Amino acid sequence: MRPAIEAEKLGIPSVVITTTGFTAIARAVAKAEGLADLRIGEYPGAVGVHEDERVVRNVEDVLFGRIVKLLTEPAAAVASASAVAGPRGDAIVFEGDFDEVNAHFRSRLWTDELPIVPPTLERVNAFLAHTDRAPHEPIAVLPQANLQATPWNIAANGVMAGCRPDAMPLLIAAVEALADNTYNLSNIGSTWGVLPYLLVNGPAVQSLGLENGGQMISKGSNPAIGRALGLIIRNLSGYKLGRNYMGTFGYPMNFTIAENEAESPWEPYHVEHGFQPGDSTVTACATVTWGWPPAIYGTADKSAAQSALEFLAIELTKKPCLARLAERGPRGFRDMIMIMIAPPIARSLAEAGYSKQAIREYLYENARVPFRELEFLLKYGHSEAFTIRDAVDRGLYPPEYLVGPDDPVRVLPGPEVINIVVCGDPNRNRAMVLWGGYVNPVTRRMELPAR
Repeated sequence: MRPAIEAEKLGIPSVVITTTGFTAIARAVAKAEGLADLRIGEYPGAVGVHEDERVVRNVEDVLFGRIVKLLTEPAAAVASASAVAGPRGDAIVFEGDFDEVNAHFRSRLWTDELPIVPPTLERVNAFLAHTDRAPHEPIAVLPQANLQATPWNIAANGVMAGCRPDAMPLLIAAVEALADNTYNLSNIGSTWGVLPYLLVNGPAVQSLGLENGGQMISKGSNPAIGRALGLIIRNLSGYKLGRNYMGTFGYPMNFTIAENEAESPWEPYHVEHGFQPGDSTVTACATVTWGWPPAIYGTADKSAAQSALEFLAIELTKKPCLARLAERGPRGFRDMIMIMIAPPIARSLAEAGYSKQAIREYLYENARVPFRELEFLLKYGHSEAFTIRDAVDRGLYPPEYLVGPDDPVRVLPGPEVINIVVCGDPNRNRAMVLWGGYVNPVTRRMELPAR
């Protein structure tokens, strides 16, 4: 729909076609792009499961008339989003007891439906004591709502989530990472159910009480920081369930992981990406997958390292949307694969001589599916319904994909989309593959107060 928005800005009348269920998110995207009165014509129902005859009937009898009406009749006036000035971040928005505050905040869609810690002035100021940034200093503007994030409203969401006050530098860095265009926050509303999460590295893991071992997303400071991320996305990015946050089956809680640098045989994630070992960093990530972590064993005929590599190659063909993952070229997604490896598996791989880069290259070469499987996914699991030949002609896939029906084809666009983090139970031999959908990871360093 963004081409239509750009056409409208150039004075070319345009209509965006949506299907039922996507109209709300289309309006939200248009508003975020500065065109709240964009013409939107809705096709009735889910076109992907309609027979050809029904599609033709709906287009001829319903959709075509809507398009004509939108292009020939005056558009209804749409109020400007900036017409009413909102309150200052430190304004008192409600007074009452715990239950009354929660009822009010829930009615305004400011909560995640769970009870929140009331963000009183005293609690917010306790967070602000952990940053040198001024309370109302602009930190970032977050799409889709294009609201301004400041230390004050970041702190309020941290309080609501139950975070410790000293998590403030982490929360500010997380917001800065989310705001980076590379992260692609403006596109997380997909019905895929894109779930942002955070990866933390450096001394802050210990100082903030973050867990990086067994059950890490459910222990220590991790759950509260993950929850704060979710509230920030809801309240500062403006993602509201069923309006512009459209996960078909909803969302689990946002979470936080931390790398176990002491147990890792390799340099940690943040050092790989140009930071110093003593820096504390937070990386904004996302996933549309969470599930069974395979247990990996060595046998008489296969080492644990080789088993791990083969297992991970198979996992990479099962977790992501392969039709999207394999895309390359100017339109290809550079989305993230995050592989979480428990320390015993990491040690087995390192002892066998594998660096992180060597693992990436092995998986790039060996994560493959038969041509006919990828062809099926493109034709029947893709909104545009095209073939591998079409994808090659459009520059999405390289010519090497033109092989026989049973020949294997790669599913990764390159080894660089794989990230590896050592974490989880230090006594278990498991791994987990997370796929980021439309999102690319962005890392920011935490800025501690000078004192």
